[in-house]
Amino acid sequence: MANLMSSVAASIAIDAIPRSRRARVTFAVVGNPNAGKSTLFNRLTGLRQKTANYPGVTVEKHVGTALLGDSPLDLIDLPGIFCLTPDSADERIAVDVLLGRVAGTPQPDGILAVVDATRLYQGLFLLQQLAELERPMVVALTMADAAARNGTQFDIDRLHQCLGGMPIVSIVATTGRGLIDLKRELLCAMAGETQPVESFWPELRRVASGLLENSDSGQNGPTVQEVERCLVEDDPVATEKLIALHGPDVVTRMQQIRDELFGGEPGLAAEARYRYRWIRGVLDDVQKAAPPMARWSSIVVDWLNRPYPATMLFFLVMALVFQAVFAWAAPFMDLIDTSVTALGETVSGMLPPGIVQSLIVDGVIAGVGSVIIFLPQILILFLFIILLEDTGYLARAAFLVDRAMRPVGLSGQSVIPLLSSFACAVPGIMATRAIPDRRDRIATILAAPFLTCSARLPVYALLIAAFVPGRTFGVLNLQGIVLFGLYLLGIIGGIGTALLLRRSALRGPKPNFVLALPAFRLPNVRTVAIALLDRAKVFLRRAGTVIFLVAVIVWALAYFPRSDTIDDAAAAARSAAEETLSGDVLSRELARIENVAAATHLEQSALGRAGKIVEPVFAPLGWDWKVSAAVIAGFPAREVVVAVLGTIYAVGEEADEASLADRLRSARFADGGIVFSLPMVLGLLVFYAWCLQCVATLAVIRRETNSWRWPIFAWAYMTALGYLGALLIYQVGTAISA
Repeated sequence: MANLMSSVAASIAIDAIPRSRRARVTFAVVGNPNAGKSTLFNRLTGLRQKTANYPGVTVEKHVGTALLGDSPLDLIDLPGIFCLTPDSADERIAVDVLLGRVAGTPQPDGILAVVDATRLYQGLFLLQQLAELERPMVVALTMADAAARNGTQFDIDRLHQCLGGMPIVSIVATTGRGLIDLKRELLCAMAGETQPVESFWPELRRVASGLLENSDSGQNGPTVQEVERCLVEDDPVATEKLIALHGPDVVTRMQQIRDELFGGEPGLAAEARYRYRWIRGVLDDVQKAAPPMARWSSIVVDWLNRPYPATMLFFLVMALVFQAVFAWAAPFMDLIDTSVTALGETVSGMLPPGIVQSLIVDGVIAGVGSVIIFLPQILILFLFIILLEDTGYLARAAFLVDRAMRPVGLSGQSVIPLLSSFACAVPGIMATRAIPDRRDRIATILAAPFLTCSARLPVYALLIAAFVPGRTFGVLNLQGIVLFGLYLLGIIGGIGTALLLRRSALRGPKPNFVLALPAFRLPNVRTVAIALLDRAKVFLRRAGTVIFLVAVIVWALAYFPRSDTIDDAAAAARSAAEETLSGDVLSRELARIENVAAATHLEQSALGRAGKIVEPVFAPLGWDWKVSAAVIAGFPAREVVVAVLGTIYAVGEEADEASLADRLRSARFADGGIVFSLPMVLGLLVFYAWCLQCVATLAVIRRETNSWRWPIFAWAYMTALGYLGALLIYQVGTAISA
């Protein structure tokens, strides 16, 4: 009853203030990894969220707004942490935000602590530290349904008392059960005053407060919580503040306090011993465990956690992903292709021939449309990655592959960044911040760009669809098999590079790997949908900005300068044909004249001249000047290559073909030879599998390694490897076919 009255009072207090005059309140969403934190964040914010980066680092900042009745509450979804002692860059950002140390991100007004009910022993450690920050806090006890299935029961009221009276709400984030109660408690926390919780370690709080007595710390001075962390873990930021406050002698004084308080053992060990002693006492009081009921699901999960079934499942899942990318996406790709073609024909019929028509039809529609067609394949790939992560399988894949990674000097710590690189190398490289050893981290960073990211997928899909027959062998599709082979080729390149580096420049001891496996769980449809929508927005935003800009620039380079001589020759040829021919023969001849004129214009354009300059470099690979120009134009971002090819072949001799794949198949050298022969296509695929064509990847390598040496090495090494691989395949393949 008291809680209900306080809720009503809070609601009245907030509603009494005009909405335009209310100060925005921010709560940090904090919890252990895999505690259901992001699922709850998505439940509360829905689509009212955005992603950015924290200043000066590449850690993503997820913020959103929860509507609690008529009251907005800003939420920050912090990276998962186990305690306030960070080991990685992600954890450092989370702790710094909680302590108010991040520029541009004020210290949160309150905390929404997310605790996994199936791992309460682990969550209570962090909960003690968060409570001692003296911020309004609400505890969301997630996965209560899973705990009940495991035979675990909780006395929530007793736990509420043990935690100093902080509100605790049992919820199931996947279904939304308990969400109304959680919002009510959040409203109370927004309106109420900060209620200090009695420290769970009174001796530590006493000596920390003693260091701040009789001193004016001011706004820039350390807080008592920072002093506590400084005593336990020797935090350098708090140490500098204390030295500025008391002088260098304070370092000696702090060491004396540590010796007296911790009895000569390390501060972190003493803290773990003290806090877990309290946790064991609390769990004996609030938690009752009964033998879990035997279910078919638990039996199956136990079987899948064994080495051989897990290995078979891993390869089946990977094969399913690559088959689905082609088989499931085909109808949607055909629909987009038909729509883009129809749009181009409609616009072409509405506009008179000339520069504007060519810009819109050949530049914008042909360029951007040739990339958007691959949106279904990219979304299917991301869908599988999101599902694997949301079900808890991705962590198991990391543990499974750990043994295979050790011969190359890496561990399972590298697996999750490398698996993430199948979607995009940039977040994969950013994820290496969780790897503590610098050698392992750099080796993983340089291996990540080899793995087939979504930007390579449009190039693979175009060439495979155009030149690999769509045959099936039982349930297997030949095109899917080839795509799987290209993924394996990228894996071989990445693993081989890591092995080379770990045995030369990055030689050192093999790393250890410890991983807390999350429980298997059904994916949350809402969470998956929001994540997939976010990926689609990123891709379409890139298509609408970067790829659009590149398509227009390439069109301009392919269109200008124009030659009056070519136009006059084409006009004379048309006049002669109209005088001597008629009917279908005349139509075919006029189309031939237009295509020849367009091809001649393209060859003498700025793009054509640049392509001819670099053509001798790539001629040993079987490329003509058009392919060479497209590859050069695509070095900033490999996904624009398809747009460049779409623009180039939309204004050349092959422009009368219905699709880009048909235009590539009909491409010819000046002597009539086929440009896209089988050895050339295979070499081109190998080039794209191994070459580094992504400015964003180079930039994030520079940022993560804090040096230009590694991105320059990565670009030169991967480009040379891709060139040599394409050269070998083309020359050997041509010799065999001859």
